[in-house]
Amino acid sequence: MNQAIAGRLEGLVSHNLIALAARFGLAGVFFYAGRTKVSGFLTVNDNAYTLFEEDYKLPLLAPEVAAHLAAYAEHLFPLLLALGLATRLSALALLAMTAVIQLFVYPAAWPTHLTWAVGLLYLAGRGGGALSLDRLFGIR
Repeated sequence: MNQAIAGRLEGLVSHNLIALAARFGLAGVFFYAGRTKVSGFLTVNDNAYTLFEEDYKLPLLAPEVAAHLAAYAEHLFPLLLALGLATRLSALALLAMTAVIQLFVYPAAWPTHLTWAVGLLYLAGRGGGALSLDRLFGIR
């Protein structure tokens, strides 16, 4: 009986379903974080500059540069991820951002970051699935 249930679940919970859910879920997390850093379409706001000057303090990057990079990356890569276009590249970029956040910004939030990392690693390793522009365009 357990094998029958497991087999049925394996058929229902396919890579395509997991990839689609991971793409949209993770895209939402990062996109909404990016929206807090901008006003209007993509004008980096004063709050973002203040965060990078006072709270985030990333090494090797000026706060102004870091604010712009984060705001743009948190818009571009989630959009690509949701579309399933350059899924692996987008997942790796957001994974790198997650690592920076974990190491330099919120080290105590490792359970959240680990959850993001698992989904991003899955997408980087397995791709965006059948319901992606990658598949439509033949991008591996």
